[in-house]
Amino acid sequence: MSNSSRRDFLKQSAIATAGASVPYFLTSSPVIADEQKADAANDRPLVGCIGTGSRWNAVGPNAMKLGDVVAVCDVDADHADKARQRCEAEMKKQGRERKVDVYEDYRKILDRNDVEIVTIVTPDHWHSKIAIEAMKAGKDVYCEKPLTLTIDEGKKICKVAKETGRVFQVGTQQRSEMGQLFLKAIALINEGRIGDIQKVHVAIGGSPTSGPIPIAEVPKQLNWEKWLGQAPLVDYRFKPGGGWGNSRCHYEFRWWFEYSGGKMTDWGAHHVDIAQWGLDQQGVGGPLSLEPIMAKFPTPFEDGMPTQDDRYNTPTEFHVKATFPRDIEVVIRNECNDLGFGNGVMFEGTKGRFMVNRGKLVGAPVEEFKTNPLPEDAIQKVYKGSTPARGNAHMTNFFECVKSRKEPISDVYSHHRAMTTCHLANIALRFDRTVKWDEKSEQIVGDEQANGWLAREARKGYEVTA
Repeated sequence: MSNSSRRDFLKQSAIATAGASVPYFLTSSPVIADEQKADAANDRPLVGCIGTGSRWNAVGPNAMKLGDVVAVCDVDADHADKARQRCEAEMKKQGRERKVDVYEDYRKILDRNDVEIVTIVTPDHWHSKIAIEAMKAGKDVYCEKPLTLTIDEGKKICKVAKETGRVFQVGTQQRSEMGQLFLKAIALINEGRIGDIQKVHVAIGGSPTSGPIPIAEVPKQLNWEKWLGQAPLVDYRFKPGGGWGNSRCHYEFRWWFEYSGGKMTDWGAHHVDIAQWGLDQQGVGGPLSLEPIMAKFPTPFEDGMPTQDDRYNTPTEFHVKATFPRDIEVVIRNECNDLGFGNGVMFEGTKGRFMVNRGKLVGAPVEEFKTNPLPEDAIQKVYKGSTPARGNAHMTNFFECVKSRKEPISDVYSHHRAMTTCHLANIALRFDRTVKWDEKSEQIVGDEQANGWLAREARKGYEVTA
């Protein structure tokens, strides 16, 4: 019997006899025979890790607490080998020694019948293609944010997720962790503590800048052509030295529009998500328009395109006003120091306001918790009927949903809506003009040029298809 079939059999047996309500691999059932208990205890979901750079060092180990990694993949051989060593060492420490296979081509992982779950921790411009192909290959997916490079990619991911029924968790950990501060914030709104939302301030920081970065020889361990993927085939650029402004590869890809969207999609994927989650509690739809108030770029732009190709090109400072139904404003800025915070989300309502970030939840409505605490089930209501785990909550929620087939806390549909706002904000900044949005048709209204930026042409052989 295959790993997946055996797990399904044991799960159904436990549910039928004990009415289990938590993933069977996180507990045990007295009705399972001794030999089945031993099998179930070691029969953890098998995971393939696609992309093993710096961010994987958080995602990968969290996945290993709940499943066994059997394969890793990266177009940088050094990254892949370090991940292999870490996985094998971690499983040995847990008493489950296992050889981990290494690939350069992610499709080798998707072709494996034993791999049930994949983590995707690649540069942003690779997320959608791999995620769509993974779902079609029957894998459940944990993918880091931002999930998409364009609005069109989000539409495709939502379509395939619905068609395949795969469980998909986006790596917006604020929805699960950070001391439950964001969950409490959403619960506060849900309980009507600030009345009707009138305005939201979102501060997400600005992108760094760089000077000219010279063309350099591609490192031997890096397959640069495959790293570029759907993006245009360009020269590798690098200069020695620490800090920012040294590369158009690896972590610094975030500051190039060819591969990402700067802070608008980096931290915006977190804080704009929280802002729209709050609006969702009051039945507010998506944005109607996005107006660029101010932007500073490291390079001049013409017709939405940077005029220099040897330096970062995402905005270092910005201010965008998004108008939502009921005349609600969501202001997205690199900082809100005039309001007393440089990073976070402030909700203003008819009954009061509060601010939340990863370190604090403050404001008069929060102080009232002392005399009027949130109901005991308030967090559970926000968390789709579940209770966040005390540790590794976001990954645990994903693995629980893999077993229950329920929708995880950071689903692709809500993430697509939040990223739509972020992508539209970047389009408005790049063209320096207001864009009007029709949420129903998912089209920019009355601006053919801007509407053409809802998708990007992919390099031949790397198309993103649904």
